[in-house]
Amino acid sequence: MSRQRRLVPITLDSYKPLREIVFETLRDAIINQTLEPGERLMEIQLADEMGVSRTPVREAIRKLELEGLVIMVPRKGAYVAGISVKDIHEVFEVRAALEGLAASLAAQRITPEELDEMEKSLFVEAGEIDGNNLRSIVEIDTTFHDLLYKTARNEKLVQMVNNLQEQLQRFRSASLARPGRSKTALEEHRKILEALALRDSKLAQALAIEHIENAETAMMESIESQGLYKE
Repeated sequence: MSRQRRLVPITLDSYKPLREIVFETLRDAIINQTLEPGERLMEIQLADEMGVSRTPVREAIRKLELEGLVIMVPRKGAYVAGISVKDIHEVFEVRAALEGLAASLAAQRITPEELDEMEKSLFVEAGEIDGNNLRSIVEIDTTFHDLLYKTARNEKLVQMVNNLQEQLQRFRSASLARPGRSKTALEEHRKILEALALRDSKLAQALAIEHIENAETAMMESIESQGLYKE
């Protein structure tokens, strides 16, 4: 099935190898749902859109399969992996635990300068929400959570979060795409920040867990309405 061009041509103005740029471009397109769950990945078409040969596209698809973002169907080809209810629950269970721990530790360890930095991120987030740019909203939402993990000052915690990064970004995009969710998430961020400023570890932890649970609910509603589940 043909589709409109959605990927921009790659420009070789980076120090990165072409195969890595192609891989990152396709991964970002899947995470941001430019390439949608269940969509067939046609090597020739993708290569044409990015202005590259089929070889780096083929290599990228194989790597994406290893990351669980692409599935190979015998005699049919490569498809963007769907999102299962089991995947969602498992990732959000882990994320809620990690986020709660991060908030609890951050309330004890965050500096005044870092509080200011997180507050500034909320101003930027509010502006992006007003502009209704999902990609930018996802980016600044990611920034807020990255700052939270950073201020927890626990390297093992950060490593565990990084291991979930691809799934987190994909799920974050689906959750924030739900109408009204980005504004609600911003208010939840503000409450978490207030708890951090009060140095209230228990409150910060409870609010962070609630925030993730609400994000999961929004995501379930979003993908259900779009029919993006897989068995």
